[in-house]
Parts: sequence; C-alpha cells; structure tokens
Amino acid sequence: MSYKTLEFECREHVGFLTFNRPDRLNALSTEMVEELRDFFGNLDRHLDARVVVIRGAGRAFCAGFDVSDLSGGMAAIHPELGLPTGVVTYGHMVQRAVNDVVIKMREAPQPLIAAVRGAAVGGGFTLSMACDIRIAAESARFSAVNIRIGYTGGDMGSSYFLPRLIGLSRAAEYLYTGRRMDAATAERIGFVSRVVSDEQLDGAATELAHEMLNATPLALRLTKGLLNVNIDAPSLAAAAQLEAGSQLLCGMSEDAQEAIKAAYLEKRAPNYQDK
Repeated sequence: MSYKTLEFECREHVGFLTFNRPDRLNALSTEMVEELRDFFGNLDRHLDARVVVIRGAGRAFCAGFDVSDLSGGMAAIHPELGLPTGVVTYGHMVQRAVNDVVIKMREAPQPLIAAVRGAAVGGGFTLSMACDIRIAAESARFSAVNIRIGYTGGDMGSSYFLPRLIGLSRAAEYLYTGRRMDAATAERIGFVSRVVSDEQLDGAATELAHEMLNATPLALRLTKGLLNVNIDAPSLAAAAQLEAGSQLLCGMSEDAQEAIKAAYLEKRAPNYQDK
C-alpha cells in the first residue's frame, strides 16, 4: 500500500501506520481522509499484519481537520462528482467521508493500537477512540475542540465512543466544554491503558502488539469482533451465544491444534499458519 499522506510497513506480523503530515501536525486533509478510507477498507486483504500500530510523524498524533485544506474541495474525495454547488452539500459529503474512516476502523479485522504523542484533538481525538487500545506518551493531550469553534462536541462518532470509554458524566464534561485531557488524567480515568515517556512510546506499542501475536490469528480477529459487537449486546445471553460460536470456529482451526501442542506437549513457541 503506497500513499502520499500515510506511511505503512509490516514487520514480523505487526503493521505500523504513520500519519505523515508532520508540518501540519498530521491534520486531516481531504487527500488524507481518502487514503485512510482506502487503508482501513482494505486491511482484510493484508492479514499478514495481525495487529496495527497507529501513530503520527513528528510531535503530534493528529490535530483534527486541516482548515486550510477544506476550501480545496470535494474533488479530492469524490473526483467523479466534481465540486458541489453549495456549502451544505460539500459539508455533508465531507462528513460522510470522515465517518466512513472510523466505521472502517472498527470493522477492520486487526486490533488497532493508537500510540499517541502530542495533540490528538478534534478528529484526531476520535481517531484515537476508534482504535481498540490507546497508549499515551507523556506529551499526549486530547480534546473535543470543535465545541469551542461553533460546532458540536460530537464528531466522527465521539459521542458514541467517549461515554463507553470513560462514562457518560465525564464524557459530557469533555464534549460540552472542549476541555483538554492531559496524559495523566487520561490514564487515571481509563481513557488510555498506560502512559510512558515519549522516548518509550514506540517500543511500548510494539511490545504490546507482539504480545497479542501469542494468540492464533483467527482467535485474535474474532476477539476484536466480539468486543465490538458485545459492547452493544442486548443481553448476556446474546453475548455468550456469540462467544460460543466463535469458540467452536477457533477449535476447528489447525492453529488451535498447533497452540495446544506447542504449549502443553512440546513446550515451545507456536508456529501459526492462519489456517
């Protein structure tokens, strides 16, 4: 996968996606939005990357929308349509495009780890929430800044994600005020899993990703699916039934037999073939 605003590489079954607009604090341009849609929409074709770490080049994770780029127009997102005639139409199509990014992130089969350094504000705040796990550097800061510039605090799914991560009352405070959440606060209230020094951030995210590789590829993908579906499950019975079906699928895989043999019989690291 080759892009202009993103960089991607896969090493030892761990993918690394880097937002690569450091001169703009990795703010979202229309071109970057389209490339993110393509990347996350095609991850099911790149299962050699079993976990994906997402990070920003330079001193920020993502500083929201690049306001200077918005006037560049819809042609970068939907060139076949040409430029729309009205600002409402234009804005609606932009919102459809950015919403599609977070939906595709949740639907991607691989667990996504956000390694957040510096600003993750506005759309960047929500991109971090759309990941399965967040690790923050000490310099990380988060904010639903849109509420301070005439727009709602709910953007790209933030009003869905944030209450589920930190509870309704705390989410309301941040979405109603645009207040900044620093790394220490984010860890204290459970928004991020842990805080490390800026120098340790990439290593901590990579170490966590490699720990996930102890699971069979199928089991890891199914576990992500279970979490994302069962967060909204109507009942315990529905959640348990979905889990039971996933366990049966895993038990029929060759990798599950390899895991048992490696762990209990031969006392060695497993060699998974994703079969």
